[in-house]
Amino acid sequence: MVGSDAVPAVETLFDEIKRYVRFTEEDAGRLAAFRAHAEPHFRRIADEFYDRIREHEGAHEVFTGEEQVERLKRSLVRWMTRICTGPYDDAYFDETAKIGRVHVRAGLPQHYMFTAMNLIRLAFEEIAWSALGGDMIPVRAAVSKVLDLELAIMLETYRDDFLARAQRAERLDREEVGRTLARTEHRYKSAVELARVLVVGLDAHAVVRLFNREAERMTGLGREEILGMPFVETLLPEELHADHGALVKEIAAGRRADADLLESSLRTRAGKIRDVRWQLAYAPSAADDEVVLFAIGQDTTDENALAARVRQSEKLAAVGTLAAGLAHEIRNPLNGAQLHVTFLERGLARAGMKDPDTVEAIKVVRDEIRRLSVLVSEFLDFARPKPLVLTPTSVASLCERAVRLALACDGASAQAEVKVDLPSTDIVLELDPAKIEQVLLNLLRNAIEAVAPSRDGTVVLRARRQPRQAVIEVEDDGAGVPNPDAPIFDPFYSTKPNGTGLGLAIAHRIITDHEGTIEFQSRPGKTLFRVTLPIRLSG
Repeated sequence: MVGSDAVPAVETLFDEIKRYVRFTEEDAGRLAAFRAHAEPHFRRIADEFYDRIREHEGAHEVFTGEEQVERLKRSLVRWMTRICTGPYDDAYFDETAKIGRVHVRAGLPQHYMFTAMNLIRLAFEEIAWSALGGDMIPVRAAVSKVLDLELAIMLETYRDDFLARAQRAERLDREEVGRTLARTEHRYKSAVELARVLVVGLDAHAVVRLFNREAERMTGLGREEILGMPFVETLLPEELHADHGALVKEIAAGRRADADLLESSLRTRAGKIRDVRWQLAYAPSAADDEVVLFAIGQDTTDENALAARVRQSEKLAAVGTLAAGLAHEIRNPLNGAQLHVTFLERGLARAGMKDPDTVEAIKVVRDEIRRLSVLVSEFLDFARPKPLVLTPTSVASLCERAVRLALACDGASAQAEVKVDLPSTDIVLELDPAKIEQVLLNLLRNAIEAVAPSRDGTVVLRARRQPRQAVIEVEDDGAGVPNPDAPIFDPFYSTKPNGTGLGLAIAHRIITDHEGTIEFQSRPGKTLFRVTLPIRLSG
């Protein structure tokens, strides 16, 4: 019999999905031709895509910083190129599945994938309509099919993750599961679940055996993910493993007395660090042979930040009172001195006195008096701040004007390359534009001065929107602040030989008056000042 030994080809999962959505070679050809029209728009689509994501709490939580967002944008551009070019084979399937697994590990909710695909779909349809007009219908169908392929593959990764968790649970001994459920029912009383504190139970090896609802909310980790995991390695920042981690393990093992209070930190799923005040209670029980140490935690991040702002405000108020008195007492003598220097210059000119040393000495006195007058004016700006005049203000326009003013300073354009990185959609805030411009101008001038010695440094002014606040950053690649813990926002503290030490103190007061925050990070080769301002949503 002819062909009796032939083995039928095995249909892969990807082949099955392509057959189901009716994705054909003709569709692949249409997508390849469409790429020429779409590719010039890929970067714009990526910018708009991630600007949209920043407006949603759940999706924004998975971001760790601007460098990660930029990598994600480049990945999105590569992904759009890939879906237009193929080849649509098993390697294509594996690459899409890999992306889906990254989403699972990052904890991205499934519904964001559907909305994301819809954004891409609408953007591609708009390009197709603009470029092809009436001939867009076959291309539109091909785009819909390939995006359906992507969704189907990514949803398979979520299904695989769910099955893996279920299989892990099934591997547990049934009798032990029954005992664990009985103990859990006793532990998880309403008081524990509803308490606005973290309740974490550890066994003698400091492995997590109890994890309440507040702990889930704060860390972003589900109970099924954390139970059975080591507390120290999973939840504490790495720099605390040797000290705080060792203490927790010693108490859990019964080799050390309880710590009444432990001021420590906690790492969330998104990699962020929260301040936590722990109370550790060693409480072994014959009725429960598993949980021997209860860690009761209170999130103190906002409390600590508020206390720091209050201390800074009190310090600024005290110095401001002193500065106001000094400025008042100094200004009148300075005006008199300036007037008499002018009289002296005129008298010497009438007498024909042209001795170079005398002329130079008078010039030095006049310049020093002028410098002291500027310092007194800064004192008064600091000591008697004017009330805010809040108006709806474009952040983009504010940033661009601040850069123009900074570059207008003598030699600034030759000292540094200044870049502006703004979102595709402008941010409008209720703020005092003159005062915020003063802050940005101060930060930009400091950054330009920091990179001046290298003559080829870069300064970046960046603005981004988050769900409830706007973030403006000034970053430079200069030598950095010598001491990253220096009190640079304190009045009269300056790293410049001729600095007054009031610029950043005034900036801190202005931002605080706007109910925002200003902070900095510095290391050799990178200094970043971050201003955070609230977005007041109307309606």
